[in-house]
Parts: sequence; C-alpha cells; structure tokens
Amino acid sequence: MAKKKEEKPELKKEENSKTKELKEKLFMKKVNQTLSIDDDEIDSADKFCEDYKVFLDSSKIEREAVKTSVELAKKAGFTEYDPAKKYKAGDKVYVVNRGKAVMFAVIGKHGCKDGVRLSIAHIDSPRLDLKPNPLYETNNLAMFKTHYYGGIKKYQWTVIPLALHGVVALKDGSTIDVCFGEDKNEPCLCITDLLPHLASEQMSKTMGRAFTGEDLNVLVGSRPFKDDSESELVKLNILNILYEKYGMTENDFLSADLELVPAQKTRDVGFDASLIGGYGHDDRVCAYPALKAILDCKTPKNTCITVLTDKEEIGSDGNTGMCSDYMRFFIEDLAQSEGLEVRHVLTKSKCLSADVNAAYDPTYAGVYESNNACYINGGVVITKYTGHGGKYGTSDACAEYMGEIRALLDGENILWQAGELGKVDVGGGGTIAKFVANMNVDVVDLGIPVLSMHAPFEIVSKVDVYMTYRAFKSFFEA
Repeated sequence: MAKKKEEKPELKKEENSKTKELKEKLFMKKVNQTLSIDDDEIDSADKFCEDYKVFLDSSKIEREAVKTSVELAKKAGFTEYDPAKKYKAGDKVYVVNRGKAVMFAVIGKHGCKDGVRLSIAHIDSPRLDLKPNPLYETNNLAMFKTHYYGGIKKYQWTVIPLALHGVVALKDGSTIDVCFGEDKNEPCLCITDLLPHLASEQMSKTMGRAFTGEDLNVLVGSRPFKDDSESELVKLNILNILYEKYGMTENDFLSADLELVPAQKTRDVGFDASLIGGYGHDDRVCAYPALKAILDCKTPKNTCITVLTDKEEIGSDGNTGMCSDYMRFFIEDLAQSEGLEVRHVLTKSKCLSADVNAAYDPTYAGVYESNNACYINGGVVITKYTGHGGKYGTSDACAEYMGEIRALLDGENILWQAGELGKVDVGGGGTIAKFVANMNVDVVDLGIPVLSMHAPFEIVSKVDVYMTYRAFKSFFEA
C-alpha cells in the first residue's frame, strides 16, 4: 500500500495564510472591536462620556433636555431662528417647539438645494406620569395615582427612590418648574411592595399580572396637618407643603405635566469603568451625540439639522412628536428663503434616525438571534428595519442608502455593526424612522446598543457612545 504524500510545512503555512487573508476580505468583522482601536481613542471616548453623564443627569425629562440643549447651543453660537431673516452659510439657529422638542440647524454652503442632512433623536423616556387628579389619602397615608408612560416592566419601578419633575401652569398664565427628590438633602418618593412573607399569591402570578397600572401608587407622606378632628389631614398637609414650596393648589394638578423618574445619578459601571449606568439612555444616549455633532459642525456643504423630539415612546403622536409637521414646517421655511419647494428639498434629503437597539445579553440569550444581534463595544449599530413580526410598522431602509452609510463609516474608521431587535417572532419595536420616510426622505436607524433597555437603570458602552458621535459628525461633514 502506497504511503500518503505528506504536505510540505511551508506549503501548508502558505495555504493557511491565504485562508486567513480571504477570511479578512470576505467575512464580517465580529466583536469585540475595541481591540482594534488605540488607547488615545478610548481616552477620547471616556472624556466625551464625562460630559454626557452631566447631560443625562440634567435632562431627566424632555423639558429639561430641551433647556439643557439650548443652553449648550447658545454657548456654541446658536441663535433663535427668525423666519423673516436671511441666513448665510455657517449661521447657526435653533427652534423650540412648546418647550418639549427642539431643532438645531447649521446653514450649509449649498443651502437646501441638494437636500438637508438630518439626525433625529427622541428625548422622552419611559416613566410614570401623575394622573390629572393624583393626590388622595387612605389609611393615614398620602398617595399619588400615576399613569405609566411608554413600555415598562412595572415591578422595576417599585421600592426605588423616585423624584418628581415637570411644570405646573397656573390660571394667571405663569408656570412653575418642579424638581423634587433629586437633592440628597431632600426627601424622595417611592412605590411600596409586599414583603415576601405575605406575597405568596402575588408571587404565583406572571410578571405582567403581579403589578397592574393601578398598583403603581406613590407614597408621598404620612403626617397630618394638625391635631384636630378634620378628615384628610395628611392630604391637607401635603397640599400645604406644595402650596408653600410651589404656590400651587389641588386644582393646579389639572394643568400640570408632572413626571416621576428614578432619583439617582448616572454612574460608571464595571471594575474597568467601561460602561455607563443611568436612567434615560433610551434615547438621550443618541440625543447627546447628535446634539454635540451639530454644535461642532462648522460650515457644512449641505444644511444640517439635529432634531430632538418628544413622544416617541408612545407612538410619536401629538404636536411635539414626529407625527406633527413642526419639522417639515421648519424645513419649508428654510427652503422658501432660498426660493425652493419643500417637497424637492425633502426628496433629496438624508436622515439618520438616532435611536438605540437592544444589546445582546448572554443571560437572556434565547430572545436574540446571535448573528443579527448588536453587542456592547461593537460600535454604533445600524438597524435596517425595526417593526415586529413580518416587518410591520417599519420603513426598512433601501440597499442603496445602507451602502452609502456603510461606506461613510468605513471611510472614517468608525466602529459599527448591524443588528435586529431580537428574534423575529419574539417581539420588536419602532422608531421615528417611518415617519421621516413618509416625507420621502432616505432614512435608517443608527444608534447605540443598550442593556436593560426601558429599565430605571440602563447600561451602555462609552466606546459605543463616542463612535455614535463620530458617526453623526462625519454624516454632517460628508
């Protein structure tokens, strides 16, 4: 029997080298991509995120996010937009919509004639809103009734410190800003829960049924106003405190936007401090990079606009959400000032819908399809479509635009990945992309992978946040 001819070692080494070269050329790069960036870029990411943490803590509700963003914009030379004024290349303007949404624009050398470049993020997050008539007393305890806003796991909002943020509009037309529970020297509020010893029936229920919306009642006080025979003295004492602090009465709850959010500060996570934990990453973790990109924009070729919008978590309806025409009206004003039709401008426009995606969580691996999930430290994630089931409720970016964005990111050496929002029939979600697409604008979702999305304490990677900023900045400068 003839012996099998052995391969020469140098020939085998050459074939292995060719295989490796071919894999490098043809295979998609997998995470962890942080190995491919140097220490200087990681340092830049860490530094960038220090300012982001400050932004997140000062912007726990959409009104605060607008105020904080406008303050930063004014320092960067932005002025309030005047439709009657003629603007030139490099001018920086902003428009506030009812204190709950805001747009920032830098006028381009070519103006709007070749379309505008849009980055749009939302600044509302899941929370608990007060009902119109929230305050009541029961068994000598004062409580607030709430109505949850957006998709939450109700049990996550019990037995954590809560703060009250928002605004109260009085009948004389004045408004009062409310922020109670954030200062470490003042009290917080809280939703109670049963002790395990008495919770056998509760614990036998599914998570979705263990707490109902009507169970999310907030404990706000327990001391009576005076030692006399009147009823509802604890409620009276709370109202008296609110009156002395804010000048409001019980009727004023009817004209108030008051929101309960976690009373905690943003913190680094991990022994290596590589992650950020905090409330409201969805979607302020995209809003801040989009904001910073427009603030750092000098004189772009095409007019660039960052929109920070409201109401995404509940479907984008209302006059401050993306179903409203407020952004379209602004672009129309810009177009008309240049003698252009808005429909022609929109048709040539391009948009990055700045929204997050669900990062792969190995503890709950069963809900993800690993080849099409996004990963922490994998860089900015492109989400071609969202929706649910058979792509219902999504715009689905076209191949040509996907190719354009891929080329942009690769050309700037920006870490990026692609991802879906879980397995096909497990769940799904939506963004504002479909509403922008309805204006005949090319749009794709681009944002940051998030762990524990919609929880009171969400987690993101500092590298991913920084790469998202670089992506928006490159998009504006292209």
